[in-house]
Amino acid sequence: MSIPSDLEIAQAATLQPMDDVARQMDLPPEFLERHGTDVAKIELDAIEAMADRPRAKYVVVTAITPTPLGEGKTTTTVGLGQAFSHIGKRGVVAIRQPSMGPTFGIKGGAAGGGYSQVVPMEKFNLHLTGDFHAVTSAHNMLSAVLDNHLYQGNAAGLDPYRVTWRRVLDVNDRALRNIVTGLGGRMDGVPRESGFDITSASEVMAVLALSNDLAELRERLGRIVVGYTPDGDAVTAEDINGAGAMAALMRDALKPNLMQTLENTPVLVHAGPFGNIATGNSSIVADRIGIHCGDFLVTEAGFGADMGAERFFNIKCRTSGMSPDAAVVVATVRALKVHSGNHRIVAGKDLPPALLEENPEEVHAGAANLRKQIENMRLHGVSPVVCINAFPTDHPSEHAAIREIAESMGARAAVSTHFADGGRGAAELAEAVAEAAQEESHFQLLYPDDATLREKIETIATKVYGADGVDYAPAANTSIDLYERNGFGGLPICVAKTHLSISSDPKLLGAPTGWRMPVREVRASVGAGFIYPICGDMRTMPGLGKNPAAHHIDVKPDGTIVGLF
Repeated sequence: MSIPSDLEIAQAATLQPMDDVARQMDLPPEFLERHGTDVAKIELDAIEAMADRPRAKYVVVTAITPTPLGEGKTTTTVGLGQAFSHIGKRGVVAIRQPSMGPTFGIKGGAAGGGYSQVVPMEKFNLHLTGDFHAVTSAHNMLSAVLDNHLYQGNAAGLDPYRVTWRRVLDVNDRALRNIVTGLGGRMDGVPRESGFDITSASEVMAVLALSNDLAELRERLGRIVVGYTPDGDAVTAEDINGAGAMAALMRDALKPNLMQTLENTPVLVHAGPFGNIATGNSSIVADRIGIHCGDFLVTEAGFGADMGAERFFNIKCRTSGMSPDAAVVVATVRALKVHSGNHRIVAGKDLPPALLEENPEEVHAGAANLRKQIENMRLHGVSPVVCINAFPTDHPSEHAAIREIAESMGARAAVSTHFADGGRGAAELAEAVAEAAQEESHFQLLYPDDATLREKIETIATKVYGADGVDYAPAANTSIDLYERNGFGGLPICVAKTHLSISSDPKLLGAPTGWRMPVREVRASVGAGFIYPICGDMRTMPGLGKNPAAHHIDVKPDGTIVGLF
């Protein structure tokens, strides 16, 4: 049976009025700020108004190390949220808002897929309520204030060669990665090298995701470090009087967005921090609302469990004070076969025919990655459930192989067909998650706040990634010393590395051992509240491919959008 395209399924959906969606959450309509008939923002007063309600079970969805095509983590998150209604429970979903750069690039949208999607798909992927534009504007406002500060005499004593604040734009545009500003003459500013990152990589986006309320958002914006003096003293957004204007631009963006799935399950869509160099998780504010609006709050952590889930535990939960009751680790037959080392997947090209042949032995050969990601959940004291995300090209023997691997690690496992069957197809998964969430919680952070930055980095590298140790480039050591001297040593760590391997080398599959993690530089997101060591060449401004989605997205005369996927 052929399944219509994601866009065709989404455009055929029957949506409930937003008041009815809110009613499923017992969310009073006076807390809704409606944006048309099918999207609303939720007023922040709802947090305090619902604080005394019972707390839902808090479930994070993560995955094994993915292939370049992804393994259906968002689709699983949406499908699981829908599935709870099929077992007599109420589910609420909380996910990130996608960047329009990848939407118009090679990745496409991020609304889920098949019959487990957030709708309307077009609004979800394109603009929504303007939060990304607010982040872009606030970030670039600070850039303008910074350059004006240099032009007007530089009272803060910033060293122009040590300015760390760039500009952002929510497009894939490699030509903007490295630029020179201030050209044209004395009246056009102070010439200096700079560049653009994509909006999801902005520290302002991470601030949005990690703030508990408006007052904290304002405080974090003020703590953003824009550069250093010649003596190495940090200069902040507050020091150059830029934080207040940023907060004004971000005020309404702090309100989470309410949408729904194809089965009308409530979805909180909020914030979109980059998955490689930032937390890759949706907002704390959305979770603080959703945790009091049903029986289960299902949220997603970007990329594999070594990245998104580790950051969920050690940055997001550390900041919010909330602790998870269970974790879902999404696994696919194709990804485990790739981890066997016998196949290679390239985005934009057909799958190798041999990958689709029945071969449970290859699934077992790639099992080390799944075992390590289950171990990473247990490292934090969280009960894991393996979701076997079923594809039409899979074979029952291969699903049985994944189940056997999971059960050998003492983890629950469930085959899920949510892409083809919606919530009904994830009912077995929902039952397994409900059982896991009833177990006594033993959640623990990986490292204490007062550990040194090097101790924190080395703990993540050795315990989560399986490295033998860490090698620091001279520039990285200099930065770590600078940050600790400026009082930033108590911040958690967000390692920027490839998502295609548990290691820092995308070519190393499975669960590699006998390697050391190279840290070439270390940067600070002081306002967001984390330090990020960089391993390898991390692009913070993507480029468009030879045949990007932008070539195919269009609008018909009646206003119908086509070409999204």
